[in-house]
Amino acid sequence: MLDTSAEPAELRVLVDRLWPRGVRKDRLPGIAWDTDACPSDALRRALHGGDLSREEFAARYRAELARSGAADALLARAAGSGARTVSLLTDVRAAESSHAAVLAAVLEEALAEPRGAAG
Repeated sequence: MLDTSAEPAELRVLVDRLWPRGVRKDRLPGIAWDTDACPSDALRRALHGGDLSREEFAARYRAELARSGAADALLARAAGSGARTVSLLTDVRAAESSHAAVLAAVLEEALAEPRGAAG
């Protein structure tokens, strides 16, 4: 997360519920912070407490995103800013197995849907 350079047509978004410890917000200029696209505290705690498998977490998080419209709002924000690329930033060690990977998949699926498809 140290590389703060962004392409002009890129929206860089931190998708963690909490701001990374020890990182001042002014050290990351041009980084948006979207807590609405994060899993709920209850869902996050259930995963970290061992109450949910990764698969069940992903399914429930997808359902939360669908109910809240947060993924669609993030895509609309990117489109409104003229961004052609959305980079999801997270402070977790294993991003490929985190909520950010689920969110990325949801965004990619939404972009792959034909325009006007019911969702």
